[in-house]
Amino acid sequence: MSGNPALDLVGTVESRRDTAVDLLATPADLEQWVVQCDELPAHVTADAATFTAALHLREAIYQLALDRMRDRRFASAGLNIVNEAAAGPALTVELSDAGTRLSGDLRAALAHVARSGITVLADRHACLKECGRSDCTRLYLDRSRGARRTWCGMEGCGNRVKAAAYRARRQAAEQGHDPR
Repeated sequence: MSGNPALDLVGTVESRRDTAVDLLATPADLEQWVVQCDELPAHVTADAATFTAALHLREAIYQLALDRMRDRRFASAGLNIVNEAAAGPALTVELSDAGTRLSGDLRAALAHVARSGITVLADRHACLKECGRSDCTRLYLDRSRGARRTWCGMEGCGNRVKAAAYRARRQAAEQGHDPR
């Protein structure tokens, strides 16, 4: 959805961070998220310590991404968390007639996520944006022509914004006002 597994991890917090809905409330939620992420293994097990490390990694990537988007120096605490996670073990990649198969434990999956985060945060040409919907903080890579993408995804935020605009136009027309 976001164009990068590190940004997908950041996106597991819905709404504004101060009134957030955390999609990773338990280690089982993290295990399920890993399964759903295309670039990660089909199965991992999360213990309490690795679960906590994943949440710290998520918030560090989020803060570093905000630093990057606002053209600020990276916070050293976030850099330490991401760099430490990235130094973890690599995933194992196997080729077969069906394609590739990734395997490894949760620590290797988080190392892969951290490395993906480093790649996008280090790329000064990557167009990193925050969703334009007022109550969404999802970050994404804008790879659209002219970098004009406004929302994290059309299926969620884009549809909501367009539907709200349509309702406002319709209501204004019913009341005899010009919506523009």
